[in-house]
Amino acid sequence: MDLGLAGRTAIVTGSSRGIGFAVARMLTGEGCRVMLTGRNASDLHRASSGLPRDLVDVCAGDASTAEGVAAAVQRLIDRWQTVDVLVANIGSGAGRAGWALDDRDWEASFAENLHSSRRAAEGVLPHMTAAGRGSIVFISSIAGVESIDAPLPYSAAKSALIAYSKNLARAVAASGVRVNVVAPGNVIFEGGSWAGKLESDPERVRSYIDAQVPLRRFGNPDEIASVVAYLSSARASFITGACVVADGGQTQAY
Repeated sequence: MDLGLAGRTAIVTGSSRGIGFAVARMLTGEGCRVMLTGRNASDLHRASSGLPRDLVDVCAGDASTAEGVAAAVQRLIDRWQTVDVLVANIGSGAGRAGWALDDRDWEASFAENLHSSRRAAEGVLPHMTAAGRGSIVFISSIAGVESIDAPLPYSAAKSALIAYSKNLARAVAASGVRVNVVAPGNVIFEGGSWAGKLESDPERVRSYIDAQVPLRRFGNPDEIASVVAYLSSARASFITGACVVADGGQTQAY
């Protein structure tokens, strides 16, 4: 299916590996011009080297900050004049277990998993609303949808991101901007947390996946990227304020 993304422009935060890189690759495969962002310049250039040179650019820096977002947006505007799509992919499930936590635990998780995405949206929205079009897709987690024994601050931050997305969708709909969120389940890729857990305790991890995921397997980044690309495109023009769960059937709520 032609998604109609050829000639469009996108910023994908956290795109040197994993889901973010898979999204960038999927979008460039559709002819979309993509700005990759990440903290490590060498990782970004390594990632971009496998993508069409005329369709990619990179902006090394901390895109979880307002300054980092502004730099990436300005670089995109300088090169391609418009910003049509934002995929906000910065996040981390790292954190201490249990309830005996302190403010630093909560502040770190909300900074990484909510405020980084909020700042990215605030960075692109002036351009999108001025143009009268745009698509924002946040990457949340099933930890924000149901209780799955994830760290409390992480679950709360990802839940807050979903609520923010739905309310932001209503606030900017009249300006022609759509806002959606994808909540992945257990996605495995090289260098990711699940790859490390599988290597250290394969029996326990396999037992968990078999017991909790009806499809009895991990997801892969391309499977999430396909959903993101669709939501980013004009093919999804009547979809806004949605949370799309991609988890192999793990969650049970409607």
